[in-house]
Amino acid sequence: MKIRCLMYLLVTLFLFIGSTCDKSVPETDSTEVENNKAEHPRLMLLKGEETQIKELIASDAMWKKMHDVIIGECNVIITKPELERVMTGRRLLGTSRELLRRIFFLSYGYRMTTNKRYLEKAEKEMLAVSRFTDWNPSHFLDVAEMTMGVAIGYDWLFNELSENSRKTIKQAIVQKGLNPSKESKYNWWLKTENNWNQVCNAGMTFGALAVQEDYPSLANEIIERAFASIPLSMEVYKPEGVYPEGYGYWGYGTTFNILFICAVEKALGTDRGLSRSPGFLQTSDFLKHMIAPSGKNFNWSDNGLGASLSPAMFWLAQKSDKPSVLWSEKTFLKTDNFSKFKSIRELPAIMIWGKNIPLDKITEPKEKFWIGQGTNPVAMMRTSWTDPNAIYLGFKSGSPSVNHGHMDVGSFIMEADGVRWSSDPGMQNYESLESKGMSIFGRTQDAQRWTIYRMNNHSHNVITIDNQHQQVKGYGKIDAYSDAEAFSYVVSDISSIYDGQMKQVVRGVAMKDGKYVVVRDEVETLGKETKLKWAMFTFADVELGENSAILNQDNKKLYIQVKSPSNVEMKTWSTVPTNDYDAPNPGTVMVGFECSLPANSKAYFEVLLIPEKSRNSATYTDKNLKDW
Repeated sequence: MKIRCLMYLLVTLFLFIGSTCDKSVPETDSTEVENNKAEHPRLMLLKGEETQIKELIASDAMWKKMHDVIIGECNVIITKPELERVMTGRRLLGTSRELLRRIFFLSYGYRMTTNKRYLEKAEKEMLAVSRFTDWNPSHFLDVAEMTMGVAIGYDWLFNELSENSRKTIKQAIVQKGLNPSKESKYNWWLKTENNWNQVCNAGMTFGALAVQEDYPSLANEIIERAFASIPLSMEVYKPEGVYPEGYGYWGYGTTFNILFICAVEKALGTDRGLSRSPGFLQTSDFLKHMIAPSGKNFNWSDNGLGASLSPAMFWLAQKSDKPSVLWSEKTFLKTDNFSKFKSIRELPAIMIWGKNIPLDKITEPKEKFWIGQGTNPVAMMRTSWTDPNAIYLGFKSGSPSVNHGHMDVGSFIMEADGVRWSSDPGMQNYESLESKGMSIFGRTQDAQRWTIYRMNNHSHNVITIDNQHQQVKGYGKIDAYSDAEAFSYVVSDISSIYDGQMKQVVRGVAMKDGKYVVVRDEVETLGKETKLKWAMFTFADVELGENSAILNQDNKKLYIQVKSPSNVEMKTWSTVPTNDYDAPNPGTVMVGFECSLPANSKAYFEVLLIPEKSRNSATYTDKNLKDW
């Protein structure tokens, strides 16, 4: 009887406890919370480190301007309504990014000024997104950026938030951020090498570190998972630091990779050697050279022409102790209008990463030539770092199969006299294509991606054979190069890009005497007559001549001269879209030539791109590429 009564009491007690539990998310996942507590803030900027930034602001007018822009934008943000769950197509990303920007700015603003308005606005914004039904896990970048933003606010403002707000925000981080990342239908990015890996692992790690004292098991699982996964994406920087997705995606993936490393170093005391991964610190040289004299970037792949300040570069410069890699960033800072930087959502991080780098230590780089191999090898050369009229030549080899890749293998861009003469069409907005039912991320030869004008070879500065597409499975590396000032060049055998179309295609690009550019192609046909098209994308007006053309832009001229044993017909091609899904390309044209080549024959084409001041001094090399 006593045993029955005891069992009855135990069952009743068990049911009572079960009925009173919060079944959505337990308040903790451990009974030993006290043993896991650590002080907030723990992400990136620890308690008391504001003093170093305040000293920097007081002693350096440039950094004070940067700080003032952040604070000024905080004053704008507090006047705006809280964010709502507004989707653009299948993405919530615009909202997530604005949340991250707002919270980063406001949290920095409060920590630097203790202005309660910034705290109150940040709290309202975090509570607003915490009430969203979800953070759109089907497009997990949205979740990652939202989680990072909320985590920064939760951590940096923790001691000032109300108990109810802390509970709501903490549960949102777990329910809408961390838990969905454990579902296989959403976390495919754990096994990828692209920017998704870097962004999603960083966002989840920020969330995990923010709530670690209350959810130690979950947090440790997320953090350990990130340490195992993120090296996959860091492999792409091997061997010299080229980021295969191009300039804009370097800014995305690398910045979040650095945010991850910065967070774990501060919170855990170690990055477990990740920052020493081959090519990772060297990627600062890659980005430095990607900025042309015009201030535009070498915009291959899914990237636009624009370039801007990169806070991540200051972390790299500090970590590698190479202030000269910031030369292009220093150029961006030579402006009276710092308000242009307020759209950079991680901008407050520059105050953390740049505080130990005096601007007078950022000296002019010595090298004017740079190459990097990898999955998308590139080379960049220039005549000067200080002359806005310098000649700049960028070349890429690689493969269309890389993430965000285009059929642009063998492409080049060229600037002189402050004008970009040979350009790249860049990216088309994804939503503009997806809204028309286009599948834009396929990588097979028959993928719908390659019907899009800006992504196939018909819009790039390459050779096209018999009006066909480049071969997605093909790949070219940089086979030979020289950085000699009298004749700096690179050569790439890109024959596999034309598999089944040509027996051999080799392209070399060079800068001669710092005065003009040479593009030389050597080809060999298969057993059939072949039509070859050589084309270049430009914003200039074009006048065609016999084996020549004159490009006019901004009251300046560039002369194109062609030498070949084959009869070439100079031509221009319209860039006006023929498909309703293609974006317009106003003010542009393709210029070049066509020719017919006999079966089983060899030919070469040497093209000179000559700025006006060098018109009378340019000569052909008359050398085979193997003799360059």
